[in-house]
Formats: sequence, C-alpha cells, structure tokens
Amino acid sequence: MMLKTFILCAIIIAICIVMLSVQILLKKNGTFIKTHVSQSKEMRKRGISCVQSQDYAARHRQKRIKE
Repeated sequence: MMLKTFILCAIIIAICIVMLSVQILLKKNGTFIKTHVSQSKEMRKRGISCVQSQDYAARHRQKRIKE
C-alpha cells in the first residue's frame, strides 16, 4: 500500500514538473515569467517598486538631507 502511494505521488510530481516546463521546452528562447515586482512593466508604469528599492531610496534621500 505504501509503495503504491509513493509511486502515485512520484508520477503526479513528474507530470506537474513537465507541465510547468512546457513553455521553456517548446518555445524558442523560452523562459519562466518574471514575477518579481521590479521586473514587471505594469508595476513600473504605476510607480510601484519592491520594498528593498524603496528603502534604499529613502535612506539615500535622508543622507542627502542631513548633509
């Protein structure tokens, strides 16, 4: 019973991996979509950036004000 469950799970995981990689395998120069905030064109159009970039900009502005 345990072996059948393990094999079934392994098959399901293999199918999922193949389905996730279809875009990369079938497209010429295929890549995964970019999900990071700073890499999204729509987010940049709206002026939204990642927290790390906003924090860096705020700290940099504070340094200029103090000087």
